[in-house]
Amino acid sequence: MSRGTRNGKPSEARTRLLGTATRIFYAEGIHSVGVDRIIEEAQVTRATLYRHFSGKEELVLAYLDQADQGIRAQIAGAREPDATPADDVRAVARAIADGIRSPGFRGCAFLNAVAEFPDPDHPVHRAVLDHRQWFLETVTELLGRAGIEPADAAGRHFVMLRDGAMAAGCLFDPELVCETLLHGVEGILRAGTAASRA
Repeated sequence: MSRGTRNGKPSEARTRLLGTATRIFYAEGIHSVGVDRIIEEAQVTRATLYRHFSGKEELVLAYLDQADQGIRAQIAGAREPDATPADDVRAVARAIADGIRSPGFRGCAFLNAVAEFPDPDHPVHRAVLDHRQWFLETVTELLGRAGIEPADAAGRHFVMLRDGAMAAGCLFDPELVCETLLHGVEGILRAGTAASRA
């Protein structure tokens, strides 16, 4: 049984701590938030925090892991069993657009975190790179199944479009940003299909 769980389920205190940290880290940044504030808003004791997390770094890593799992579920849920591979690519883009349109959107949790942890050897930086590698591999595989050539270049293009949309989505009109993202993904599909036929 892992720390902070009962019968394999997270304890209520751990869930409250992580939920509070997630809300504040995403809205305000990581370095600007101390553990005292998280403890106060989660309504737990300092001893409870350290019973569930070794310190702030482990709490940040748990926050990013939760974000990673959420995005993996979002991508899996966007895909339909009978959809074409190209429609799967579109569904992933629409899922990203839905996130950008959501209330309280403040950009990509991973891009925000890596801006605060630029050291490539830091565990938070590595967690961000691991997530991004998974995302790149996922969209590259989807594009490859859609017949897009070269799929690796198209995958990188898709990720760059997504990164730009995530950054712009909290600065400019989210509807316009999402429209631009979806139009760009259609361009990747058209260009990649044409290249594979040439």
